[in-house]
Amino acid sequence: MEFSNSKYEQLLDNIGVTIEQARQNAIKFVNTELVKANWEIGRHIVKYEQHGKERAEYGSDLLSNLSKDLKQRYGKGFGRRNILDMRRFYLMYQKWQAVPAKLSWTHFVTLLGVSDDTARKFYEKQAVLENWGYRELERQINSSLFERLALSKDKKGILQLAEKGHIVTDPTEAIKDPYVLDFLKIPQSYRMTEKALEQKIIDNLQLFLLELGKGFAFIGRQYKISIRNRHFYIDLVFYHRILKCFVLIDLKIKQVEHNDIGQMNLYLNYFRTEENVEDDNEPIGIILSAEKDEVLVEYATGGISNKIFVSQYQLYLPDKKELQNKVKEILLKNL
Repeated sequence: MEFSNSKYEQLLDNIGVTIEQARQNAIKFVNTELVKANWEIGRHIVKYEQHGKERAEYGSDLLSNLSKDLKQRYGKGFGRRNILDMRRFYLMYQKWQAVPAKLSWTHFVTLLGVSDDTARKFYEKQAVLENWGYRELERQINSSLFERLALSKDKKGILQLAEKGHIVTDPTEAIKDPYVLDFLKIPQSYRMTEKALEQKIIDNLQLFLLELGKGFAFIGRQYKISIRNRHFYIDLVFYHRILKCFVLIDLKIKQVEHNDIGQMNLYLNYFRTEENVEDDNEPIGIILSAEKDEVLVEYATGGISNKIFVSQYQLYLPDKKELQNKVKEILLKNL
């Protein structure tokens, strides 16, 4: 019996979709059960403590005994560190209904490593909002995303970050300063060209999009625009799905000069007139530079109606402790 190629291929595709959905659902179910089981184990340990038997601190006899006996009965996965994490997990979420369903056990173990409650709540919210995998969550924690966002806010704004996460509603909220590009793995002593920096970003586009934040979609590199037979090339062009606008990025390996800002202003005027369609909002320009003179930038952008932002990039992870102390200073104000 012969099969129609198109119909048979469609049959295979339909069966494939069903199998993949079933596998994904099974993984979600297993994850939910694992998280629930670990929460229950933590609850049992805390209840035992509350009866005055022993406090389950790291290195305590209770943890050692539990680890040994559970491994003997149920195999791997019950090391002393793991059991302590289960206890801490329960203490973090003493109501099961408060546990975010979208996050895996690995997410929660990563979050347990964040000692500051305000920062941890932010990363939890943001992981759900942006659908981060646990590696993406680790990356954002290591790059001090919370502290970098918090430094541009007052006390009320920082607390809102923890409560609701970082929700972009206007262009200023979509911009970071600085951007951390440590994932490019460029030595600080390396003599880099703008072309080489652009290529490194393209080679690591997924991580660059993660650093930019939710909503950015890549359009192209060296985007050509032509004005009266003169050709210009914009380093990177993105579209922001939430703000509904183009985002143009110009890369500078040295300090930003006033003519760089004028050039970006030209690009934005062109995009607003020639590239925008009916539902698009005004485009945004980001000049991403190694250095910037705040006073020069202030004077060069003064009076310009286009949305031009000058942000620095750094090729190394920021000093987390220093950033944390600055955020604490903001939170302690007006107490």
